[in-house]
Order: sequence, then C-alpha cells, then structure tokens
Amino acid sequence: MAADEPLVLGIETSCDETGVGIVRGTTLLADAVASSVDTHARFGGVVPEIASRAHLEAMVPTIERALKEAGVSARDLDGIAVTSGPGLAGALLVGVSAAKAYAYALGKPLYGVNHLASHICVDQLEHGPLPEPTMALLVSGGHSSLLLAPDITSDVRPLGATIDDAAGEAFDKIARVLNLGFPGGPVIDRLAKEGDPASIAFPRGLTGPRDAPYDFSFSGLKTSVARWIEAKRAAGEEVPVRDVAASFQEAVVDVLTRKAVRACKDEGVDHLMIGGGVAANSRLRALAQERCERAGVRLRVPRPGLCTDNGAMVAALGAEMVARNRRPSDLELSADSSLPVTEPHVPGADRGHAQSHGHGHAHDHDHDHVHEISKDNLYS
Repeated sequence: MAADEPLVLGIETSCDETGVGIVRGTTLLADAVASSVDTHARFGGVVPEIASRAHLEAMVPTIERALKEAGVSARDLDGIAVTSGPGLAGALLVGVSAAKAYAYALGKPLYGVNHLASHICVDQLEHGPLPEPTMALLVSGGHSSLLLAPDITSDVRPLGATIDDAAGEAFDKIARVLNLGFPGGPVIDRLAKEGDPASIAFPRGLTGPRDAPYDFSFSGLKTSVARWIEAKRAAGEEVPVRDVAASFQEAVVDVLTRKAVRACKDEGVDHLMIGGGVAANSRLRALAQERCERAGVRLRVPRPGLCTDNGAMVAALGAEMVARNRRPSDLELSADSSLPVTEPHVPGADRGHAQSHGHGHAHDHDHDHVHEISKDNLYS
C-alpha cells in the first residue's frame, strides 16, 4: 500500500444495508455495515420506507465507525463515492444526500457510481487489479447478469440478464414457500448440504438450443418447485425440505455456471469473476470452481463478506475513478433507481474539476441544499 494511492470513502444504501467502506488504492482499510435485515424479516421481504429510515438513522454513526476503524480523518480523504443506482429510490437518496453533504463540507470530489460495477470492482480488494477485460457473473436478490468490462470505470457491456426473477429473489420465494424465513439464501444453502441435489428433476430455464445463450429465467423454476411442494402437501405427504432445497439450489447454480463459462469461452476470456450476494452460496462457488478448472478458466470470487452489499465495493470503484482521473460528479447528482450498468459512474459537467480541489465553485446553484454547512464543523 503506497501513501500516494487514493484514499476514498464509499457509501452504499441501495437496499437494506448501510455500508461505509474506506480503501487506499486496492487496500481495504475499513468496512462498516449497519443492516436492517432483521427489521424486514417479519414482513418476509424488504420494505422500502423502513429501509430508507434505517439508512437515515445509521448513516453518521456508520461513517464515524469506518473512519475510526481505518484510523484516518475525513479531511485525509481524496474523494467520496456513493451508489447512485440502481436500487430502491428512497434508500439511494439517503446515501446520495449524505455523500453530497460530506463532499461539499470537506471540499472533496464526489463520485456517483453504479451498484453493479461496484460489485465487480470489489474483487480488487482481495485478488488485486482486475484483468482487462473482466468477465463477471453478478447474482443477487435484484440482479442476475453476465457482464464484460473492458474498463470498469467507463466500459461495462451487458451480455445477458434475467428476464424475470433474479436468482436471489427465487431463493427468497422458495424459502417462503418452505416456511424457512427471510432472507432465504443462507438457510437454503445450509439445508441443501444435507439433501440430495439429484432427488428431484427441477427445470433449467432458457437452456434450449434456441434460447438466448446468456439470459436467465428463474420464474418457471420457482413455479415448478412451488407446485411440487403443494402437490406433496395436498397428498398429505411430508415435504423433504432438505432434498427440495438441494435440488432447487442445484438447478439455479447449474444454469448460472454453465452460461458464465460458456460466455468466457465465446468471448475468449480466460477468467471469471463472480459477485453479488448469491456469490456467497457455497454450492455456486464449488460448481463454478469445478467447471472453470475443466474449461481452463481462472475463477475470482471475493470472500462472502465482500459479496453482499457493502461500502467497500463502492470505495473500491471510487478509488479506481480517482486513480484513472475520471471526472467527478456534480452536486446535482441524483439517485437513479434504474441506472443502467453501461454507466459505471455519473460524471458531472466539465467545469475544470473545480469541486475536486475544494475551490468552492461547485455549490453556486440555487437548488443546492447543503450550502449552509460549515466546512469547519464537520470533522477535523
């Protein structure tokens, strides 16, 4: 870790976790997370209004905890990065508003970055700089995507995506049918280890010769599993929960890994990065490793704690933006719940990068809501 590498704080609030990370270059210094998942569990899913309020309450304490963990002052930062999309609009707005306030008050450049691109970039914190291009399989509660990234800061190309349910969403829905609670991914992963993945032949969506080679579909699988369970219950038979979990999980990871390895071969890429919350699934990791080894593809998967939503991934992408001299965002930056992955970050208008040097020109807008903040009152 070199002292001249960019020191960046990242804020992530796209869903139900308030994440604040601090990195220097590709070295992780702090990764503080405040999760509201337990609050949402009784509703069986994330409630946007509750998530937004939880972010609001957790923001300042989580930032303070990250700065203390990293052993740095806010004034030492070279930039502040924040997830500006995609995600829940209200939740994103809390993070973006906080980042804008800190950036203005500290006179630091602001970088609004893409949630999905951040999931790719976080791997740099564990395995070093990303190869170019990078092939990435991102799987989470909201996304199942195959992406090719020649340049993670400016060029991310979608090869395929889910046409209905995301993989993580399917895990949650099947867990609900099995009365396993929320979130469903971890408990299904645990139970599947005690079941037989070959016991039930559940369908593999979009794997026919005429189907889109890189797209995913898990809605049909979800319906098939639910109907199988309903039939068992209607017949008065006991549902073999562990076998169902194992067979369902195998159907999901079989399709994910098969298509990802195929994309690597077709594009001539000799490595595969897997990210997103579902990348913490033990069977997905094992099958991906097995298939990658057979295909001569090197697998890169961050540790589970870096796969789920976190501020470290946002800080990692922000540090890369600083290192490559990408244009900062304006203080007019807004939350964009449908920000396309083809936009790794949201650059501002070219005004000579005035805001990145703290010259005070970035707040000359009548609608700016942070101009009353005193820079001397935030952090020393």
